[in-house]
Amino acid sequence: MSMNTLNLALIQHPCTDDPQANLERACGLVEEAARGGARLVCLQELFHTTYFPREMDECFFEWAQPLDGPLTRRLRQLADQLDISLVAPFFERRAAGIYHNSLAVIGPGGELQGFYRKVHIPDDPGFYEKYYFTPGEEGYRVFGLDDVGEDAPRFAPLICWDQWYPEAARVSALKGAGLLLYPTAIGTLPEESGGESEEFHQAWQTIQRSHAIANGCFVASVNRVGEEGGTRFWGQSFVAGPFGQILAQAGREEEILHAELDLSAVERQRQIWPFFRDRRIDTYGPLLKRYDD
Repeated sequence: MSMNTLNLALIQHPCTDDPQANLERACGLVEEAARGGARLVCLQELFHTTYFPREMDECFFEWAQPLDGPLTRRLRQLADQLDISLVAPFFERRAAGIYHNSLAVIGPGGELQGFYRKVHIPDDPGFYEKYYFTPGEEGYRVFGLDDVGEDAPRFAPLICWDQWYPEAARVSALKGAGLLLYPTAIGTLPEESGGESEEFHQAWQTIQRSHAIANGCFVASVNRVGEEGGTRFWGQSFVAGPFGQILAQAGREEEILHAELDLSAVERQRQIWPFFRDRRIDTYGPLLKRYDD
């Protein structure tokens, strides 16, 4: 196995109203992924609760936990025990009245390597996230991997609604990411037709594959499954290569999706398609405006 090879696992599963049961279910799946050879495991958005932002109810604030609370301590112990890296999204209570849609990055020794707080927060029917979440203010972050060469690309975790923004993907890649991880919770609302659902699914996958192409990097997206309050989450987690090719894709049920990534492909792809070389940074000023009138 090359020093630049990464064994990645994405875990998609349904959730119930019992956060502790969801946590134990996820931990069992993480253990199974590690037995299957995974060195980096990524869980889905808000993995230990239902996707509660489908409605607005203050009772759900009780599910929030601090960054280094019982949830992450349990996962740190698990990562240490299994000797793996783990990306774990959760509902974070930062302070009274300040909550985030966050994730923790945990190293193979169980250390908390860092965190990311979702930057783009949606507010649509069935996705009332602005009621709960404050946008992250720390910017986009990249993390190294202990199991690959020192000069290997790093990874950047983003969360769900972030996946629609090419700016987030580009900034992460410019900071050294050769792998973008997108934990997500997206599915079909009760009022949507089958045709609409398929159009949305295709758009969801296409935009992320385009990030892979535009940035010459791997993209991995993990989505939940099951039905919650009439919303049917479609799963179909996938991994795309640096030219947007689908390397692995899950179905619509609970699944551990494994993929072996040759991270040296990032440099080869960027040599052949030198988008970074040919960027005209002197022309991009309007990107810093809401709209260029």
